[in-house]
Amino acid sequence: MLYVPLWAWAAVLGVILLMLAVDLYAHRGAHVVGVREAAVWSGVWVALGLAFGAVVWWAWGGEFAGQYFAGYVIEKSLAVDNVFVFAIIFSYFAVPREHQHRVLFYGVLGALVFRAVFIAAGSVLIASFAWILYLFGAFLVFTGIRMARHREETIDPERSVVLRLFRRFVPVTDGFRGGRFLVREGSRWVATPLLAVLVLVEVTDVVFAVDSIPAIFAVTREPFLVFTSNAFAVLGLRAMYFLLADLMHRFVYLKLGLALVLVWVGVKMLLLDLYKIPTWFSLAVVAAILTVTVVTSLRTTRTTMR
Repeated sequence: MLYVPLWAWAAVLGVILLMLAVDLYAHRGAHVVGVREAAVWSGVWVALGLAFGAVVWWAWGGEFAGQYFAGYVIEKSLAVDNVFVFAIIFSYFAVPREHQHRVLFYGVLGALVFRAVFIAAGSVLIASFAWILYLFGAFLVFTGIRMARHREETIDPERSVVLRLFRRFVPVTDGFRGGRFLVREGSRWVATPLLAVLVLVEVTDVVFAVDSIPAIFAVTREPFLVFTSNAFAVLGLRAMYFLLADLMHRFVYLKLGLALVLVWVGVKMLLLDLYKIPTWFSLAVVAAILTVTVVTSLRTTRTTMR
């Protein structure tokens, strides 16, 4: 059992809010985020996540640090699937690149809040009903198999129930109006298409959190580690999008790899009472799956592009 004092929770939240403020200030003006800038920010977020893992190692030991890193890698890898969907949403609405960071910033802010709620609820359920871990495991195996079978399918925002409901109940004006979410027309406020994009981004992240959070509970049951591994992985989602969005077509086997990751952590959860798979081994398996699928994807598409 990991004992985490309240000041440690407060310190982590303070660091997260500080980094969000720095990111917001750095991107206070609407501009196109280039690959070089995205690479720098990706390095910053990854370094921050790794540094926090080192702090966990120093404060609570290697086993808990391993659990944190396993959760971080799982969440980071599953976040790539978000990038696929974000690219489709931005393309469908023809969102100018200079406004995309603004949407993703508030999307990440909302994601942190929703995931904190999900993690708290999951922790309470696991503490009250230990058998629910088997339900999580079965769900992850099912989701992984389904993802593998339907990996070629693409998302069509026009068929989204959320988008249809939004258009039905919220008046929407034309144009992005300088990147604002709401504008005043006459005596009433109306939404710009950017607000519809933000709503879809938030809903998308909630849907993906249903997979990723149970997956992290497979490697650690400590709420502090589940939240921090989620938070530090999600903080880098914006930079990851701008770094990878134009390369998505090359990761042809990545969804299959993510599906295998979900199946692996689901099986690990189902075997809890029979055999406890070491954290380091789980981390090595996840890293191996992702490495093989990424390298194979890049080699395959390189051959095709010649």
